[in-house]
Amino acid sequence: MRHWGRREMIRLGAGAVAGCGATALVGACHGEAHPATSAPSPAPTATPAALACGAADLGPPARVAAVRGRDLGAMTRDALDAIGGIASVVHEGETVFVKPNMVTLPWASATYNPFRLGECTKPEIVIAVVEECLRVGAREVIVGDGSQMPRFDWSGAVTLDGGTNLAREASRLDARYPGKVRLACLDVDTAAWVDVPTGTSLGHVAVSSLVTGVDRVISIPVAKTHKWAYLTLSLKNFIGITPLERYGWANSGNHDRVLLHRNDSSPLGFGRLFVDLAHAAQPDLALIDFSIGMEGDGPSTSSGGIPLDVATRLGSWLVLASTDAVAADATAARIMGQESPYVGEILRMAHEAGMGAICTESIDLVGARLDELRLEWRRAQVAT
Repeated sequence: MRHWGRREMIRLGAGAVAGCGATALVGACHGEAHPATSAPSPAPTATPAALACGAADLGPPARVAAVRGRDLGAMTRDALDAIGGIASVVHEGETVFVKPNMVTLPWASATYNPFRLGECTKPEIVIAVVEECLRVGAREVIVGDGSQMPRFDWSGAVTLDGGTNLAREASRLDARYPGKVRLACLDVDTAAWVDVPTGTSLGHVAVSSLVTGVDRVISIPVAKTHKWAYLTLSLKNFIGITPLERYGWANSGNHDRVLLHRNDSSPLGFGRLFVDLAHAAQPDLALIDFSIGMEGDGPSTSSGGIPLDVATRLGSWLVLASTDAVAADATAARIMGQESPYVGEILRMAHEAGMGAICTESIDLVGARLDELRLEWRRAQVAT
């Protein structure tokens, strides 16, 4: 588990670039427009050999909980209980930043549902995590993302059953608990941008002070393949804490952080970037949404990704949870049949930086055996 001292050092020691825009409370952002769609990618090639781990790669065991079912809220709470409960991560009086993947939320509508398409983290998981944090006494929980537009409406984050949404649940939880909930569109709700170092040619990248200024950080991605990065999981999720306007939106007219994707365009170069961002964010907890994800050329249908309902191949949905985000990602990659090259190349960089475990011998998987969870998952045709 990471500590406040390290995060405080980043906040105070790095160069902060002043931003603009007032802090928004529950669901006050709005977006427009709609992404285009394209044909699915071709079938995958054969899976490469698994990562070979030596004695130098082994370390203290990391626990990863795997919970199967069809009730995402209950599964999330069970997964948290299996790794020691939320109280082992979040303590009374602390502030928490929760980072879901809401990449295409700005275009959510009655005819376009990015949650059923597997593009975004399911609200049920986010709601359960937020409530668990408040239940143990968190002073404030900020749910935030950069998405693909500066402003977007959190009420568009509707649960799969259509019964509620993140904005409504944030209001309910605000009223029920002493701690407060804030939903943040990072591009407009960030008061300052903090420069953090990266080993890429960029030298440094700006991240939201809403992330660097809290006590605890929780990453909640949805499992997807990615045409520029192999996979998008707990570490890659932190690309969304960078300013969209600075790295692509205003400069290029594209609805993505094009300068980050293209500056070091190989999967290894892009992986170095998001590993460095995750190192700066220091996630204390990761949960991975294996309900409806994406295979093929993700991270969205507009890039060629194909929605995948995990229950059609596993017989149920799945939630992974761990206080070691690297171990969670390594386990997810193995479930998706994509250990190589993702674990061997991308996650090895994180492991060598002391961020977590990558070898099966160092990961204590509870709730299921790995061979019970492995799925056919179409690879992205990754640009190299």
